[in-house]
Amino acid sequence: MNRSPHIRGLIALAAVALSLYVALTVPVHLGLDLRGGTQIVLETRPTAAADVDGEATDRTVEVLRGRIDALGVAEPGIARSGSDRIVVELPGLQDPRKAADVLGRTAQLTFHQILGTATNADDAPEPLPKRPREQVMADESGHLLRLRAPSLTGEDVEKAAARFDQQSGAGWHVTVDFRGSGQQGWARLTGEAACHAAGDPARRVAIVLDDKIISSPQVAPSVACRSGISGGSTQITGTFNDSEAKELALLVNGGALPVPVETVEQRTVGPTLGAEAIRASVWAAAIGTALTSLFIIAVYRLMGALATVALACYGLISYAALGATVTLPGLAGFVLAIGMAVDANVLVFERAREEYASRHRPTPRSSLTAGFRRAFSAIADSNITTLIAAGLLFFLASGPVRGFGVTLGIGVLASMLSALVITRALADYTVAHPRLRRRPHLTGIAHTGTVRDRLARTNPNLMRHPRRWLAASAAALVLAASGIAVRGLDLGVEFTGGRLIEYTTSAPVDADRARTALADAGFPRAVVQTSGENQLTVRTHHLSNTQAAAITDTITNLTDRADKIRDEAIGPSLGKELRQGALIALAVALAAQLIYLAARFRWLLGTSAVAALAHDVVILIGIFAWLGKPVDGVFLAALLTVIGYSVNDSVVVFDRIRELGRHDRKTPFTRVANQALLQTLPRTVNTGMGAAFILTALAVLGGDTLTDFALALLIGFAVGTYSSMFTAAPLAIELHKHRT
Repeated sequence: MNRSPHIRGLIALAAVALSLYVALTVPVHLGLDLRGGTQIVLETRPTAAADVDGEATDRTVEVLRGRIDALGVAEPGIARSGSDRIVVELPGLQDPRKAADVLGRTAQLTFHQILGTATNADDAPEPLPKRPREQVMADESGHLLRLRAPSLTGEDVEKAAARFDQQSGAGWHVTVDFRGSGQQGWARLTGEAACHAAGDPARRVAIVLDDKIISSPQVAPSVACRSGISGGSTQITGTFNDSEAKELALLVNGGALPVPVETVEQRTVGPTLGAEAIRASVWAAAIGTALTSLFIIAVYRLMGALATVALACYGLISYAALGATVTLPGLAGFVLAIGMAVDANVLVFERAREEYASRHRPTPRSSLTAGFRRAFSAIADSNITTLIAAGLLFFLASGPVRGFGVTLGIGVLASMLSALVITRALADYTVAHPRLRRRPHLTGIAHTGTVRDRLARTNPNLMRHPRRWLAASAAALVLAASGIAVRGLDLGVEFTGGRLIEYTTSAPVDADRARTALADAGFPRAVVQTSGENQLTVRTHHLSNTQAAAITDTITNLTDRADKIRDEAIGPSLGKELRQGALIALAVALAAQLIYLAARFRWLLGTSAVAALAHDVVILIGIFAWLGKPVDGVFLAALLTVIGYSVNDSVVVFDRIRELGRHDRKTPFTRVANQALLQTLPRTVNTGMGAAFILTALAVLGGDTLTDFALALLIGFAVGTYSSMFTAAPLAIELHKHRT
């Protein structure tokens, strides 16, 4: 008795049951890009006193964690990325200015004895030369003071709190408690100041935050010389309002950062954009999946219906594997992987049809078993190449693109489980039913299909003139390359550095009018684009948060209301790094595919497949150049996905060439390649239709955020399908001729 079907059935049941348990018990957690909020990426910088390493970054994370907790943001997130970067997520925070200021300040708090004024003339252009171990700073009124080296630092502070004293009329102030040796140090510092007469600047104590005097209170007359203020507690007074006092207390409590930090990336997403993305993606997934399912059922009948059930299980498994965390790249990757999940089922069913047609007295069960066995190598190779692309997205990309890589990788693994285990378990039990033995046509594999029947009747020789196909591919390459040369590439802010702010306005705003207004406001190089009826995008060079607020005010003055729905800022150093990373990702992707294909097949076929990949990359980039579409991180994700998909098609064709060549070594290579193309063409058509339904739904219904992504995939999939048949195969034929 064969126990394999029962084992597969148990594995399938366990996977679905576990996924269902996770889906029902783990609450849905929306990513920051869907629920709205701000993400800030900080990079630690070395100083003369401290180098940047993993330990320094970890200490910085802990200091920042205290500051973030005091901001009062619900469910904040902070994590180290690499050895010198920190990713901070602040859900619900739409104005990042305050957060960036609080997180980025080093909060170096010091307490100094004042030696006197630096000049006797208030209008002196330069302060008097300072003596060694002295500093010259301006106090709150702008007078220059000479300060001795710090007597105390923030490390001597136990805690600080903002308080309001209504009885004394002091208003808001900050109470500071010292600890350990800081208590005696504070007593000595105030005791020395108390030895000077009232009104003398030397009777004051300078409290300095980040090289700026924030308060220089005079020691009270009641404090005796050399005695000082005991008890280890003091008050920082000044013209504080409630927010200023609370922020100062927050910074003092947070302590000094071990090393300075700089904001290299900042993304803000409005909650309305997230809600629209969720709604659009759900509709795209629902309609695309429904159309794909109907198509598969129409083509493969009962087996198609079982594949649809397995597709639903795939969605459940993918959702559970992602930990119920839903992000915008995750939604895009999930919708895309639905189309790719169909591919494995199509491969199996087409091979089963071939087996049924070629066997003497076949049965659906034996044909299906042979179909799974013969399709396994093509399924494994094609999915491994996609996993290579997903891995490159994870290791070489960052931010949303990395999240897309994770989702795509999980989707590929889940699709293999769905096709090879769940679909097969369902099919094993179904085809064993006695009625299907009498009515095999109901299974969908007891006939060859419309496409295969027509090819069998006409038997076209597609590879009769391989050089003509190569000439057509070369012409397409020249046209695409000319677009890159003539129009250039509209690199996104991820690759150039800068800031991109997207608004939704209460009424349409003319782009020329907005450009003029921004130029008058001091932003003559701002690039303004409109999308939709009431959406406006402004892209500039690197701006501070204050300058970005000025742009928002300018746009608001042009209409009744302008709501910021997206705000992305990339530092120039990070933009250069991401640009180099994109080029490295493409080069590594092509090299990795070449090595894998050469190992699985041979160098002749591997070289042909990689050349077809390069062909697809250039054409897709060239089309986006002609269309004036942005080449950004999302486009990079689409491009690497197209590479994986294009390899899938080439792998299926070359796998069939390898199989046919093993059985018949006397047939010329050209005829073998042509036969392989004809035999795999039904799979290519049916898989392409399934992916087209999904991507068209994503392009039409996915909203502005996902439209360019889906468009790139649609173009790339069409070009990749063509190149796998009419670029890779003809090139392999020509290389084989020259080799022999």
